[in-house]
Amino acid sequence: MRKEWQLTKDAFDRLLRWLDADPARAGATYERIRQKLIKIFIYRGSTVAEELADETINRVASRLPEFQASYTGDPILYFYGVARYVHQESTRKPTAALREVPRPTSPSEAEAIYRCLEFCIDRLAAEQRSLILEYYSYGQHSKIAHRKGIARRCGFTLNVLRLRVHRIRVALQQCVRDGLRRGMP
Repeated sequence: MRKEWQLTKDAFDRLLRWLDADPARAGATYERIRQKLIKIFIYRGSTVAEELADETINRVASRLPEFQASYTGDPILYFYGVARYVHQESTRKPTAALREVPRPTSPSEAEAIYRCLEFCIDRLAAEQRSLILEYYSYGQHSKIAHRKGIARRCGFTLNVLRLRVHRIRVALQQCVRDGLRRGMP
C-alpha cells in the first residue's frame, strides 16, 4: 500500500466540507463512513481493518481536489470504490504482522524461539489455545478431514475456521517476535 501522502488539517477540512456543509453533520458522516469501511475490511478478513479504513480515507482526501467538482452522487460510494482497491493491495502484500518469525540459525536460538512460543501459547484464552493446538495436530494424510471435523464440531464453516486460526497465528507470531526482542522468557 502506498503511504507517502499524509492527511493534513486543510485536506481533512476539505474532506469534511465535501461530506456536508454543516460541520456537525459532516463529522457524523465521516464517522459513519469510517465505521462502515472498518466493517467492510473486517468482513473481508482483514486483521488491520482500521489501518485500511484510514488508508482509504487518506486516498480519497488526497484525490479530492481532482474529482470534487465533477463528482455527483453519494460520497460513500466513492469511498467504497477506493476501499476495494486498498483491500486488493493489502491481500497482495504481507503486512508487518504477517511476516514469519525468523528461522533459527543455532540450537540456542531455536530453543529461545520455542520457549517464547510456549509462553505465548500459554497466554492465549483457553478456547484459542485449544483450537490452535488441535488445528495443527494431524497426521499428514488426514489434514483436510481433520480440519473439516474441527469446523463441524465448532459449528464453523471451513473458511471461518481458517480465518480464526489465521488470527491466532498472527497474534502468536507477534508475541514471539516481541518476546525475542525483549530477550524473554
